Amino acid sequence: MENNENVLRRKLEMVCGVPLFWSIVEEWAQVESFQARPDDLLISTYPKSGTTWISEIVDMIYNNGDTEKCKRDAIYVRVPFMELIIPGISNGTEKLAKTSSPRLVKTHLPVQLLPMSFWENGCKMIYVARNAKDVAVSFYHFDLMNQLHPEPGTWEQYVEKYMAGRVAYGSWYDHVKGWWEKRKDHPILYLLYEDMKEDPKREIRKVMHFLGKDLKEEVLDRIVYHTSFEMMKENPATNYTMVPNDVMDQSISPFMRKGIAGDWKNHFTVAQNETFNEDYERKMAGTTLQFRTEI
Repeated sequence: MENNENVLRRKLEMVCGVPLFWSIVEEWAQVESFQARPDDLLISTYPKSGTTWISEIVDMIYNNGDTEKCKRDAIYVRVPFMELIIPGISNGTEKLAKTSSPRLVKTHLPVQLLPMSFWENGCKMIYVARNAKDVAVSFYHFDLMNQLHPEPGTWEQYVEKYMAGRVAYGSWYDHVKGWWEKRKDHPILYLLYEDMKEDPKREIRKVMHFLGKDLKEEVLDRIVYHTSFEMMKENPATNYTMVPNDVMDQSISPFMRKGIAGDWKNHFTVAQNETFNEDYERKMAGTTLQFRTEI
């Protein structure tokens, strides 16, 4: 990588009030004009909400449970990250343009920033949402090791920034609510991370039906096993160990850290939890979207 110091740990920049990695903002015209295809499947999440997990599940369903096919390359090559453009390292839009159909496309964009071509082409979409507290903890550890994002500061500072939406991709609250509302008029399968942890086979079957596939029970069982946290954590095609250490330093925190519901209890103080709950009630008032913070 050329001139690491020019690329890494830079402050986030804004697109329509949403903070994003600086070079995504510089190349926003490329993202905005991205041409979706009618048979694209979009996988959308707020960061640290099970993106790699659902991506591996979908790739396995597309490949009828063939585990060897799913080890053909790293997950971020099999499911390109559309808006991620890093000079000299990655360009999601260019990668996808060269990918043959049917394409799997990953995004973290809030619903209002998604390129229009996805709506115009009626693309199917899967959205996974995870409870706000566990996302905060996971995102903090991710930002500690991910050199592409600004230094996260202390946990106390980070919780404040997170509640205010001053982290990459902006407000968790706006993100999950925006996609929840959009499912009313577009083919979006909206899944909850906690439901996936509770009964992965049930939720994988929902994905299978949504994709119009009919796999045998033994194939579903294989997918459940192959996409368990324990298996994915040891799989070089899913655990991001193929990413250079100077971009993601897994000695600080592994990319696949715990993958559980309720880890927030190990990080939030009583006072932080009370403040967070008050803020949460205010920001989530009026939505039918409900989350569990443990299972």
